[in-house]
Amino acid sequence: MAERTGYGDGHLTRGSYMLMRHLPDHGLPLVQLKEQRRDLIVALQNRNGPISGWELMQIAAVQQAISAFEEVIADLDAEAEMEMDEAA
Repeated sequence: MAERTGYGDGHLTRGSYMLMRHLPDHGLPLVQLKEQRRDLIVALQNRNGPISGWELMQIAAVQQAISAFEEVIADLDAEAEMEMDEAA
């Protein structure tokens, strides 16, 4: 379950997901980070008033972590594919 942010209790829906190749799960918390980002955004959408700098910094920090994990995963997947090609 995603960590609660304290910003509200917005109704969360599942978005559509891109179809991906079957690559190994590297055990990184990417899904949890994406859920946390979604929770932050939904909570802000469901309230009135300006967005504080602290809230923007939280969203930016989560987004940076997501980007970093996605880069690591892409590198690991590229290495795995190269190893499979060499083994063939």
